Amino acid sequence: MSFTVLPGTARRVLTLAAALVVMIAMSVVVTAGRAAAAPGPSFTNPVVPVPNSADPTLVFHNGAYYYVATTWTSDVVMRRSTTIAGLRSAPEQLVLRTGGTTMWAPHLEMIGDRWYLYYSVEQCCAPRRTHVAESAGSDPLGPYTYRGVLNLMPDNGWAIDAAPIRLNGALYMTFSAFAPEDGLQSLYIAPMANPTTAAAYGRRISAPTLAWERQDGAVNEGPFALQRGGRTFLTYSASHCNGPNYKLGMLEHRGGDPLAASSWTKFPNPIFQRNDANGVFGPGHHSFFTSPDGSETWIAYHANSSPSQGCGTTRTTRVQKISWNADGTPNLGVPVSTSTVLEGPSGEVAPTYSRIRNRHSGLCLDDYEWVTTPGAEVHQWTCNGAAVQDWILTPVGDGYHTIVNRHSGLCLDNRDWATAPGSPVQQWTCNGLAVQQWRITSVGGGYSTLTNRHSGLCLDDYNWGTAAGSEVRQWTCNGLAVQQWTIA
Repeated sequence: MSFTVLPGTARRVLTLAAALVVMIAMSVVVTAGRAAAAPGPSFTNPVVPVPNSADPTLVFHNGAYYYVATTWTSDVVMRRSTTIAGLRSAPEQLVLRTGGTTMWAPHLEMIGDRWYLYYSVEQCCAPRRTHVAESAGSDPLGPYTYRGVLNLMPDNGWAIDAAPIRLNGALYMTFSAFAPEDGLQSLYIAPMANPTTAAAYGRRISAPTLAWERQDGAVNEGPFALQRGGRTFLTYSASHCNGPNYKLGMLEHRGGDPLAASSWTKFPNPIFQRNDANGVFGPGHHSFFTSPDGSETWIAYHANSSPSQGCGTTRTTRVQKISWNADGTPNLGVPVSTSTVLEGPSGEVAPTYSRIRNRHSGLCLDDYEWVTTPGAEVHQWTCNGAAVQDWILTPVGDGYHTIVNRHSGLCLDNRDWATAPGSPVQQWTCNGLAVQQWRITSVGGGYSTLTNRHSGLCLDDYNWGTAAGSEVRQWTCNGLAVQQWTIA
């Protein structure tokens, strides 16, 4: 949110042309052989830009994707979108204040009829450990209740990147920790008494012993299970994220006690790694999700666009479809370039775009001058069917919606957090805050008012304008035609 007052209105200079519900449970369980529906809207990577875009978990539930990632703050924020293409402009909604610092790698998982957020934070003078919060119901957005620290290692030891898995009917937690015997950052698994309580300390099942796991630093971390056809694969990130050779490896559980390292077989080569030709470096710390119709498996991962970038906020979230080899193992392919146009997951429902038209002026709410940068003006203009007049309305609860412009990807915003009648509106990077939430109230005859949650003021055809380019502001709600809008 900016607190800079923008210059006055500029003249318009551009010519306008007319223009299976899948529930995630204990990793991703894939069913083979389903017929595919039509692909979703096309997109390019990254699907989520910096800064809150490393270590992503992406799930699909009840018609929408839910996305969490590292924030480097004390907060867990979540994006919701009905399409992968829509994630980029989806607002970040605060779902949990952790009480720690530099929150890393949140993992979102439904177990039973509740959602669980597993994440690691540092707390004063103590090692980084895994914490857990539980949802009150079946909504991934919460609300969440903090349930404490998972006691995964002796002596309150360092433990990160927790992700649950079910094997032989029992619940386990996979995670990364430093092995006391040799100091190597390794993969561990611990039995769980329930989703919020470990039944015993973890036991190591993989150490970074292969040369490709030790580039720029010996690391095994970020485990995520993928189960298909009765087989269980545990994929993970290897080598250190400070360099371009961060990559993915894979174990397979081939029977026996999941707590025994001998029950897991490591594949000798990485399954996903840098692609210099495509300009993708350090791809890793991933999750898998299933397309809305259940016919496809997709990977979400972070990567850099330069070999000189490392573990910081330069990493962005990318997604792409995977396939399956004839021997039943997953084939992740190679990381695609950011210029490659990808079809969306099968069975996605494209977003519904609406025109917002004022009753008095007969003009449409418009991204004035086709601007795409935060602070872009919003005016009224002759209705023309162009993308600058298409808006996506997304419910955020309690009758409020975010209103996102199709062309700019920005949210309709109460500029400068104002509360006085006559306060301006603008477009701004979607952030889920009250200044970007609007209550839509029907007043009959197909018309509605739009009231800003922060200011309590109504969206208004300022000064009763009727000419193309007329201002839009906020004003004390009065029920007059200048505050009534059709949304269709």
